[in-house]
Amino acid sequence: MVSTPKPTWQVPSKQRSRARLLRRNLTDAERIIWNAVRAHRMAGASFRRQTPIGPHIVDFVCHDANLVIEVDGGQHFEPEHIRRDSRRDAFLSSKGYRVLRFNNHDVMTNRQGVLETIAAAIAHTPSPPLPRTQGREQTESASLSVPRSAHGARP
Repeated sequence: MVSTPKPTWQVPSKQRSRARLLRRNLTDAERIIWNAVRAHRMAGASFRRQTPIGPHIVDFVCHDANLVIEVDGGQHFEPEHIRRDSRRDAFLSSKGYRVLRFNNHDVMTNRQGVLETIAAAIAHTPSPPLPRTQGREQTESASLSVPRSAHGARP
């Protein structure tokens, strides 16, 4: 997986403190996901938990795959939470992230299916485009890296 620079935002101290508190108090469903994705355990991807992105704190994020995972409790099925989650997803999407949402019940009763969905999302992450070459100098340096055949001539 190609490493992309992690986005940087100025995180207010209140939001940083809230993220730390959330990291210390994971729900059972969040703990299941964290144990599966931590320390590059899932497809070699690097995840962070309870991470601020803009004004939001997301449950899990893999910056390299531009993937956010949200694990929702029952309150997320209430109309106001549905609207709030929709706005939050739109914000994250505008920053280039894909959002996977699972409810606690699914994580607890269909752990394997949830983990397979996450693994598939990581596997289907498009590679970043190659940098465009410009000018003669870059073209010449690129041609120097062409492998030579066994007789020393270029193919």
